[in-house]
Amino acid sequence: MIDRVVSKGYARAAVHAARADGATVGFVPTMGALHEGHLSLARAAASRCDFVVTSIFVNPTQFGPGEDFERYPRRIEADTELLASAGVHLVWAPTVDVMYEPDAQIAVDPGPLARRWEGAVRPGHFGGVATVVAKLLSVVRPDAAFFGEKDYQQLAIVRRMERDLDLGVEIVGCPTIRDSYGLALSSRNAFLSAAERVTGLALPFALEAAAAACAGGERDGRALENVMRTTVAAHAGEAVTLDYAAVIDPDSLEPLSQVASVARAIIAGRVGGTRLLDNCELLAPRAG
Repeated sequence: MIDRVVSKGYARAAVHAARADGATVGFVPTMGALHEGHLSLARAAASRCDFVVTSIFVNPTQFGPGEDFERYPRRIEADTELLASAGVHLVWAPTVDVMYEPDAQIAVDPGPLARRWEGAVRPGHFGGVATVVAKLLSVVRPDAAFFGEKDYQQLAIVRRMERDLDLGVEIVGCPTIRDSYGLALSSRNAFLSAAERVTGLALPFALEAAAAACAGGERDGRALENVMRTTVAAHAGEAVTLDYAAVIDPDSLEPLSQVASVARAIIAGRVGGTRLLDNCELLAPRAG
């Protein structure tokens, strides 16, 4: 049996009752329109924690002007059923007026980590993300919170926020889940046509090419970025408009001129009217 609540008070009370019984609490924040990627996070939480909470909240403060807040998919009943099958005990589905007081003045500034890449393309996005995640964690107060590596910059910012603000939550990154063709799962994939899904494979193909080049000995960051760009062009021509393709430090998110050992390749672009983003780890071979 799964409970679904709206108010902060009921969510807090349910978590408090679970803790009183000695349960560890896992938390998976989502915006709904769930797919296998979200469910993999829920199952990871259920495998590690006794009581699992998932939030479903389409957060308006992380959408910029002209973005898809109004058309973002909302299907709370179907999502609740999926979460029950994944081992979730409580679904917290607050409304905007529950999450944000009308006279709210304080927000989280995620700092330099939020100014590059997605932050440059979507100004203010990560301020909205950091603020809502801080609020969600404050209400649920889990032992561990689970985030997908697909949104790698978001994961890095949440990890840094937890550290810098002493939130006392273990932030667990979970692997990207892909469809049978290799496209990273995203709720926005629902906006893609069948042909656009094939076009979008240019992004994971580019990452695979960069990872292979790095494993083969290429350490120059610019050269690896060029591998990604030329792969996208070869697969999709002008059908993908790239916002960025970069090789970055996994923690600072700064671009790397050389890959010493471990790096992250990140890529994002537009296919038709839909933005896609993806990433992968790069491992340079050990010397000798």
